[in-house]
Amino acid sequence: MSLFNLHPRLEADTFPIGDLPLSRLLLMNDSRYPWIILVPRIDSVNEMHHLNDADRQQLMKESCLVAEFIENNFSIDKMNVGVLGNIVAQLHMHHIGRSINDPAWPGPVWGHSAAVPYVEEQAQALIDKCRKTLESNPSA
Repeated sequence: MSLFNLHPRLEADTFPIGDLPLSRLLLMNDSRYPWIILVPRIDSVNEMHHLNDADRQQLMKESCLVAEFIENNFSIDKMNVGVLGNIVAQLHMHHIGRSINDPAWPGPVWGHSAAVPYVEEQAQALIDKCRKTLESNPSA
């Protein structure tokens, strides 16, 4: 794999969780939503179709692991998975557990209102839980 640099905006807005075989796992610093971002550790890739077949398949596998983690650990009504990149061009995949009671429902979370940052202990507990779950998954 080539040298990997995380976009400064992603670095500023998230907590690192760890690495899967292809992607860096990040927790978005907004406690209103279970929101995890996958970033393939490949520089200069901005679009999913720019990945080779093996990396694209691995990204989908990792995406399903993240979606299942959110679904199994939070009370959600809908899983939103998105690859937009209008502000941060670096390829990254958002996984957001949505609830009919969340502040942005049913609209998008982007631009709805200011984030509510995690209390550090809250973020760390979620990060630890995510790490433990993914470490126990042999396909991660």
